[in-house]
Amino acid sequence: MRPRAWCGVLAAVALSATACGGGESKKSDDAGAAANAKAGFPVSVSDCSGAKTTFDAAPKRIVTSNAAALELLMWLGAGDKVAGTGFPPGKGTVPQQFADQAAKVPVLGKKVIPKEKLLGSGADLYVDSFSSMKNMGGTGMAPTAEEFKGAGIKHVYLKSTACASMSKAARTDLSGVEADIEELGKVTGTSARAAELVAGMRKKTDAVRDALKGVPEAKRPSYFFFDYDAGTKQPMAVCNRQVANAVITQAGARNVFGDCAGDFKPVDWESVVAKNPDWIQLGVRNRGSDEANRKAFDEAADFLRSFPATKDLKAVKEGHFLRIGSERTTIGGVRSADTVREIAHTVHPDLVK
Repeated sequence: MRPRAWCGVLAAVALSATACGGGESKKSDDAGAAANAKAGFPVSVSDCSGAKTTFDAAPKRIVTSNAAALELLMWLGAGDKVAGTGFPPGKGTVPQQFADQAAKVPVLGKKVIPKEKLLGSGADLYVDSFSSMKNMGGTGMAPTAEEFKGAGIKHVYLKSTACASMSKAARTDLSGVEADIEELGKVTGTSARAAELVAGMRKKTDAVRDALKGVPEAKRPSYFFFDYDAGTKQPMAVCNRQVANAVITQAGARNVFGDCAGDFKPVDWESVVAKNPDWIQLGVRNRGSDEANRKAFDEAADFLRSFPATKDLKAVKEGHFLRIGSERTTIGGVRSADTVREIAHTVHPDLVK
């Protein structure tokens, strides 16, 4: 065969190979698009101020701001995508079925993740519980929207917690927490699992509601969330936009600072004494071990028993203390419903078993 003929054959073969390759690539792209569409994508979610973020597919590498966000992803079945976290879970603080998986997640910050580590994490999604929370500290180090975009990281909030101070109405149920779970389920392609989790939560809170339906508002016990770790010189009240207010209210109690609009507010001990609560929750943040947590709860109770302003309070004299960790009460999640039931059983033992 003449050289020119060979060239023609080779060109034809090359063209054929290119065409086949392009066809396979297009089929693959089409299959991927179809799979994403079947999973409910594209999905758009909003931040605290209403700005939208759109996902064309589920994220592959996620960083979480804290243990609560990490745990939620594990409940959704997306825990294998978590590439790092801040505020890591202490020993025994996540459900047993997630303990081994949680222990393997890289810790990018013992508290708030440093900006450089977050932006250099290689994440394509950051799930944030804290950036809009004034009391968490370190928020000045948070990356800007432009920095997140430059690093290829989409930024979403667990709004029931992060956006609480911006809420325009009091939170008296877990609907905001449930919405967070459903929204994160859409973002991670786990909507079916999210629906199961929300249904399970509602079953628990509905049972509490039905058990307490005969208890009028005025007969419900008053309740003070004592944020021991916020300091003892000036108590920090949880107000009616905070998740804790929803938990306390659904449990059949009355938050003594439920008339305070916002999420948290510094008050004075005179105000607490004037409320004279029936029950006090010892809000202690996780210390990393059961022994350390017990010690912290004991310290909080001892303070109230010995402090002149509080030693004669009704709840203190009667030993009406609840030892429930702060995180489970003030940060929304699947186990918020369990906290509702635990409080309800404690303050209404004859009605909620």
